[in-house]
Amino acid sequence: MNIVRTGFYTTLATAARLLAGLVVIKLVAWLAGPVGVGKLGQFMSLMSLLAVLADGGISAGIVKYVAEYRHDTQKLSRLLAAALWYALCASCLMGGVTLLFSRQIALWLLGDPGYASLIRVLAVAQLGIALVNYMLAVINGFMDVRRLAFIQVVGSALSIVLVVWLSRWLHLYGALLALVTGQVLCLAVGLPAWRRSPYFQSSMLRMHFDREMTRRLAAFSVMTLSSALLPPLINIAVRDHLAVRFGWEQVGYWQAVSKVSDAYLLFLTTAINIYYLPKLASTHERAPLVLELRHAYRYLLPAVVALAAVVYVMRSWVTRLLFSADFASANALYGPQLLGDVVKIASFILSYVMLAKAMTRLFVISEFVFAASYLALVYVLTAQFGLVGAMYAFTINYLFYLAFNVLVVRRYLGGL
Repeated sequence: MNIVRTGFYTTLATAARLLAGLVVIKLVAWLAGPVGVGKLGQFMSLMSLLAVLADGGISAGIVKYVAEYRHDTQKLSRLLAAALWYALCASCLMGGVTLLFSRQIALWLLGDPGYASLIRVLAVAQLGIALVNYMLAVINGFMDVRRLAFIQVVGSALSIVLVVWLSRWLHLYGALLALVTGQVLCLAVGLPAWRRSPYFQSSMLRMHFDREMTRRLAAFSVMTLSSALLPPLINIAVRDHLAVRFGWEQVGYWQAVSKVSDAYLLFLTTAINIYYLPKLASTHERAPLVLELRHAYRYLLPAVVALAAVVYVMRSWVTRLLFSADFASANALYGPQLLGDVVKIASFILSYVMLAKAMTRLFVISEFVFAASYLALVYVLTAQFGLVGAMYAFTINYLFYLAFNVLVVRRYLGGL
């Protein structure tokens, strides 16, 4: 399976997920207006955070070590038994905490303690979500991209049906409930598809504590949690700073352009995650590793440049379509943001070497350092250039990150 074919399947899966998300937003906007959309955003943020924490943040570790051990039956069996044990413990812990504070979470996030029962459903669902994460990570580790895309596309279709049905019955509450049950429903599609794969063994569903494998997976927990928790916290700090300095209307323009970038880059970042993480993890010699990195730049960089150029040329139409004519002032922010997107993908390709080779300490330190440098650059450049300075900060920070990753990869390759 090469990067082009992987890109095709991941594009289908990503498009299905985006379509499902659009259907949910449109339904909630129709049923509950702006207030409902606001509550949807808060609830989805909670779901995203818990989805990462449900299995203890070891999905990337499972992908790496499955790709590395797939020809070593004994090590693979030890890894998967330890991973399932780890995921079960993490999901029970997170589910228990969420269940205990369900009323407080509902009041804090949704402003209504009446949603506490929904939070309790989400808490109970953590076990199912952890199993889904485990299953998808194993499939990804075997680089079975076609099966992975099939599960995600069919799962998204079922989720759309569930959202439409429950929202007609329970309105906003039903739409939010469908988001939770839709995640667990993925098991109904994924398990039969996984069981029919040539590499499936019943032993993959056994649990056992293994000190060595648990320690290796725990390193990925640290990396995943640092990369999952830092960006939203830094973005909150950036929003607060921009709001104080320029007002919330200007923050809206910044947020709109950032969301457009997130949407079109999702296709590329998903392909990088699904293809390159297992590929780099299973490659241990210098020449094939260099070849994979060259292939990544050959295919992915032209793709991101082309997409960024299309978005820039059509920025006025994109802004009106996704938002409204009131967001016209955001069009001036696209240039530096899209340039930063290109640099971001260039740096991501190299940063996956740290993840694939389990450079835990270096990865975590770099996440903290570059999160702090981005925030500092936002403060300095917005003071000098205004709101567009936040976009300059984004681009400059990723240029620094790219230079850092070049040094890391050159040092790693030099040691092979």
